[in-house]
Amino acid sequence: MYLVTGATGSLGRRIVKQLRSDDQLTRAFVRLSSKFGELSDRGADIFIGDLKQERDIEKACRDINYIISSHGSGNDPQALDYRANIDLIDQAIANNVEHFVFISVLGVDRGYEDSVTFKAKREVEKYLINSGLSYTILRPSGFANNLIPLAERFRDTGIYLSIGEQKNRSSIVSTDDLATIAIASCQIEAAKNQIFAVGGPDSLKREDIPRIFSRLFDREPIVINPPLQLFDGLRAGVGLINPQLNKSLGTLRTLLAHEFYCTPEEIFRLESTFAIEMESLESFLRRYVGQS
Repeated sequence: MYLVTGATGSLGRRIVKQLRSDDQLTRAFVRLSSKFGELSDRGADIFIGDLKQERDIEKACRDINYIISSHGSGNDPQALDYRANIDLIDQAIANNVEHFVFISVLGVDRGYEDSVTFKAKREVEKYLINSGLSYTILRPSGFANNLIPLAERFRDTGIYLSIGEQKNRSSIVSTDDLATIAIASCQIEAAKNQIFAVGGPDSLKREDIPRIFSRLFDREPIVINPPLQLFDGLRAGVGLINPQLNKSLGTLRTLLAHEFYCTPEEIFRLESTFAIEMESLESFLRRYVGQS
């Protein structure tokens, strides 16, 4: 039995679907307010709970062999990125879970102090490594599905908004590939007690994204590129009214200001270990929103 947290999120939903397509017993940890009907229809065991409640985590982990932690932070990284994962690890130990897969983030080890999410995930990584559990830590770059709304807007308007330096690189990963790797991590011996950078096969500059959109929809891009300083000014203004929102924008500021890409050696290691050919961003978008 697999336990998948964040089961109705963009990654978790894909993990549950793939597991159920292979007839694997799967418990999907969901909120009552989320849309989980499709997962239930696929035969997933629906566990309705709150990751902020240790009691719910304790119940969800009973009779579980594998845990895949794929939930996001919402608006509370302290409770969800950090505390919930620590509780999941503790319950994995208590229930003799065979393997724990943690979805971290690329660049988590660089010491970005402005991002609570990055700091939380790094501390969870350390705790998991020292827990004695069999584990795999996956550090993905940006999720390809996050670009679907931008692609759809471009299709309708031709406009692409991108803040900051356009030469910054990223290795945007197919969310379907990431789901496949997360599941395979539970079974592949070479993936155990390892950390993997996870990205697509291409190191893309931000300026490459509207060019991909242009090819998909056969229209010239209108690129709007405000400087990062404008974002900083707006963030400072928001901070005067809502200091908490100012802090939460630290993760977005970190993502906008830095590069998050995998080296060719990291992609080779990933593809070799998991016997997978990573899908390009253009291929992913063509499947989901491209013109036929």
